[in-house]
This record gives sequence, structure tokens and C-alpha cells, in this order.
Amino acid sequence: MKVSGLTEYKSIIQCQLMNNNLLVHKHLIVRAEATNPPMNEEFLRRWLNQFIEEIGMKVMMGPYVKYSNMVGNRGITGAAIIETSHIVMHVWDEPNPALLQFDVYSCGEFDPEEICEKIRKDFDTTKIEYKFLDREHDLKEIHTISFNHQEHHKYDELGY
Repeated sequence: MKVSGLTEYKSIIQCQLMNNNLLVHKHLIVRAEATNPPMNEEFLRRWLNQFIEEIGMKVMMGPYVKYSNMVGNRGITGAAIIETSHIVMHVWDEPNPALLQFDVYSCGEFDPEEICEKIRKDFDTTKIEYKFLDREHDLKEIHTISFNHQEHHKYDELGY
């Protein structure tokens, strides 16, 4: 598989960070309400692979995806081990809109707003909230935001 210039550049920077013991420990936690959630195992597997490539990360194992039909917990889960940690998505499709929880933990740099925008576009979210944490020495909150797409405005923003 050919690596794009941006992906290759990000990989080089991440390797330099790791070689210099300057790893970052960033954790993005997303909660969204989606009107077009992923419900098909193969679709979510492909989506996760594409997503991981787009943010310049490398899959080490997975993505593993499974749909559960258990009443009260019906939905789909996808997880991938990436070179710099993990990415997991859980979707409960019984509520309307569906509840989508997404987790990206990485020792490499990534843009949380870019990730939220992709989720918003791909799954037609009506509401999206995230917390972005620096976990290198403690659980320092970098940025928190909520966005209600029906009201078309941001609220409860904190960060720098």
C-alpha cells in the first residue's frame, strides 16, 4: 500500500518523537447522537481502516468489528490496535438518534476537531461532544466542546 506524503511525514515525526522519548499521550473521547450510524460490520471495518489512514496512523491489529443483537444493548462495536495505541467505536442503535461513543488514544499527534468533523459528516450527527485529554503526567483537560447541530452553535467551550 502506497503511503501518502502527509501520512509518511506524520510517521517520520512520530518515530522521531518515540526515538527521543518525547511521546505525547493524547486521549480523545467523543459522544455523539447520529441519525445515520454504522450498523454493518463490513462497513465499519472499512470505515475504521480508512479513518486510521486519514489521520496518519498505522493499523497493527484489526479492526475487529461485531454487531450485538442483545435487547437493551443492541449495536455495533469496532476496535483497532494502532501503532501508537488504540481506536474504538461503540454504537447503540436502539435509541433515536443512535448513541455513538468514539475513543482515540495515541502517543502520536492528531487533530480532535478534524476527527469530530469526519464523524459529523459520515454519520449525520445531531449532537457531538468531546473531551481531549493530555494523559502524559495526569489527566489534564486540553479542550472540551459540545456542538448541537440543530441549534447550529457551539456551547460550553473550555480550553486553550
